[in-house]
Amino acid sequence: MIRKLQGLALTSAALLMLSGCTGWQSALDVHGAAAISLKQLILLIVVICSIVWTLVMIALIFALWRKRDRREQASGIDPTTEPRLMMTVVAAVMATVVVIGAFTILSFFTTRTLNVAGKDDLTIKVRGLQWWWDVEYVGSMPDQRFETANEIHIPVGKNVRLQLEGVDVIHSFWVPSLAGKQDLIPGRPNELIIRAERAGVYRGQCAEFCGLQHAHMALFVIAEEPEAFEKWTRLQRQNAANSSGPEADAGQQAFLGKQCAACHTIRGTAATGTTGPDLTHVGGRKYIAAGLLETTRGSLAAWIADPQTLKPGNNMPMVPLNAEELRSISAYLAGLK
Repeated sequence: MIRKLQGLALTSAALLMLSGCTGWQSALDVHGAAAISLKQLILLIVVICSIVWTLVMIALIFALWRKRDRREQASGIDPTTEPRLMMTVVAAVMATVVVIGAFTILSFFTTRTLNVAGKDDLTIKVRGLQWWWDVEYVGSMPDQRFETANEIHIPVGKNVRLQLEGVDVIHSFWVPSLAGKQDLIPGRPNELIIRAERAGVYRGQCAEFCGLQHAHMALFVIAEEPEAFEKWTRLQRQNAANSSGPEADAGQQAFLGKQCAACHTIRGTAATGTTGPDLTHVGGRKYIAAGLLETTRGSLAAWIADPQTLKPGNNMPMVPLNAEELRSISAYLAGLK
C-alpha cells in the first residue's frame, strides 16, 4: 500500500512538472523563429547529456557489480590493466572536450543568428519602468509614430526589431514563445529581434527582479495577419475618439481637470503628461496595469480609485474623486478604443 502511494505521488509530481511545458508562457511551446532555434538547441543538449549520463551510470553499475579478482592475488598487478585504464581515461577526457566544444560552437552560432535583421524591419522602442512597459512605434515619418503601453502588436511572418531601454532599474524582456531574454539596462540600449510564425496572443514577463511589483510586470505580444496589423496601426495613429454620451463627456472634463492630465497623454486633448502610460486608446487594450486586470469599466474604476491596494508601490497616486467623477472617468476611458 505504501509503495502504491509512493508511486502515485511520484507520478503526480512528474505530471505537475510536465504541465509547465505548455501554455502561453512556455519556452517549449514555441511559435517564433528565435524561440524555435533555442528550443532545438536545448533539446539537443538535453539528449546528448542524457546519453552521457546513461553511459556513466552503466559504467558505474558495471564497476560496482563486477566480480573482483581473487582477493588472495590482490597484490598481483596485471600488466595489461594499467594501459587499458589509461586509454579509458584519455578517451573519456577527449569525449568530454569534444562534447563541450560542440555545445559552445552550437550555442555561439545559434545566438548569433537570433538578432539578424534588415534595415526595413518594423522598429519598436520598448522602455521598461517600474512596473510597466512603454511601447513606441518608430515610423519613418513623424505622423507614423505613436505610443501605447504593455501591448505590442506585430505582423505575422515578419521580423520586428525591438529597441530595448531601461529607464529606472534593470529589467528583462522575455516572451518565451517568440524569443529569448534580453536585458534593459539604463544607459545601455539593447536590441532583440522577434518573429511570430502564426497569429496569437503571447504573454511576456519581466525576467529580472526589478522591485516590489516585479511579478506583476507582464506584457502581451499580439501577432496578427498583415492586413489586421495595418488596420490596427491606422487606428492607433489617430487621436482619441470623441466622447459618446453625457457621462463620457463629464468623464473627459473630470479627467482633464484633475491631476490625471499631468501624468498621462490622451492625444487630441489637453492631456500631455509623460510620467504614466499613454491612454489614447486604453479602452482597446486587453489588460491594464501591466497584465494585472482585464480592461473593463469596473477594473478601470477599481484601479483609479485605489491603485496602491491593487499594485502596492507603483507610482500612480490616489486622486481624490467622488463617486460620480469615478463613474464618469471610467466610462470615458473605457470608450477610448
